[in-house]
Amino acid sequence: MIEDKDVQKAIDHLRFKAGDAAKAKATRIYCEEFRKSLKADIMKRNLDLPVNAQEREAYSHPDYKKHLEAMRVAIEEDELHRWKMIAAQAIIEAWRTEQSNKRAELKIG
Repeated sequence: MIEDKDVQKAIDHLRFKAGDAAKAKATRIYCEEFRKSLKADIMKRNLDLPVNAQEREAYSHPDYKKHLEAMRVAIEEDELHRWKMIAAQAIIEAWRTEQSNKRAELKIG
């Protein structure tokens, strides 16, 4: 049985953590998009090389590897928020189902 206090905690989480979740998602998307610009900037430093060699240099560049680590952190943060929101929604939905079942039992009994 889901207690009312647990439902309230879930509702509060949805209300008060939405901003944090939005920021985490925005950071993730920014990092994913910035990766393309970073790759292009690094490739531009090696215009004397063929394109495939420019790409190789970009992917092996320390700045690119550092950015990949930042992406890993951003994705982890975004996914953490997402799963916490899903868990809160599941608690609320399970509580709603319990309440509906209780009302149905009262009508029958």
